[in-house]
Amino acid sequence: MFVDTVSRKMFCKGYVMRALAIMGLLFFSLQLRAETIHTSSAQDIFDLFDRIGYTAEAWKNGVREVPRVFLTHIPERWKKDSQKMPVADKKALFFRLTGPAVLYSNSLIKQERHKLLEIKESHDHSAMTEEQVAWLAVLAKRYRVKAEDGINDALIDELLIRVDEIPVSLALAQAAEESGWGTSRFAVLGNALFGQWDFSGKGIKPKQQRKELGNYGIARFDSPQESVNAYMLNLNTHRSYASLRKLRAEMRRNGEQVTGYKLATKLDKYSERGQAYVDGLHAIMRVNHLGPADNAYLWDRETIYIKPIEKQ
Repeated sequence: MFVDTVSRKMFCKGYVMRALAIMGLLFFSLQLRAETIHTSSAQDIFDLFDRIGYTAEAWKNGVREVPRVFLTHIPERWKKDSQKMPVADKKALFFRLTGPAVLYSNSLIKQERHKLLEIKESHDHSAMTEEQVAWLAVLAKRYRVKAEDGINDALIDELLIRVDEIPVSLALAQAAEESGWGTSRFAVLGNALFGQWDFSGKGIKPKQQRKELGNYGIARFDSPQESVNAYMLNLNTHRSYASLRKLRAEMRRNGEQVTGYKLATKLDKYSERGQAYVDGLHAIMRVNHLGPADNAYLWDRETIYIKPIEKQ
């Protein structure tokens, strides 16, 4: 009887473990599930948004969950098509397509920051694994933090100042300003949403290049998502935005919410327009009520890729 009981227990345990494994695989597959939607017009995209509940009405009702919808590229027809639609629709489409990319980029940064905090809170850096040390070295290189003295508290503290999220409202306002709501020549030719300069020779040449600034171009990207990723890395590493990072770190220490409106005050060096540029960003945020976007988050459901097709 004892043997039979043990056998039954082992069988039940094995059954439960298999069931849990299957459930885990199903959950994992749901997390990875993705589909591509081909669209030939802005209306196709609005129809999709209506089907999944990504609407202005939902937003006004306080829903801050944003679907994982990613635009594969900015189509050539967007500039012409956007001129024919109401301004409100153009803005809504731009924000709703750019927002998920911003949130996704932030989610990647958040994962790295969480890992950094775990290492910092462990206190005993001498007990770090080789994998952790190698990861920190790669991260330091990417975020332009010198690691000449090895992995120490100072390096980790500096990384924590840099490896941090950019408020959604700020990214949306800058994307709208820098790309002309996605209609600029650089946006259409290279998915460039933030007008980042490129000196590699691979950038898009301005029609009127300023010779005194050297052989520069505007960086091109394979997708809008890549443009967002590069923008965030730029704000988190370039010396011109050290004051933004300092303010963000101070707000974190004081337990304040880091808002796009507040951080925008430190972006006078992003443009030659200086304070006028900051005022312009603030105006975009106010007029378009972007503040609540800082509380948005991505849903844990399927990913939808929107692939525009050109009209024949």
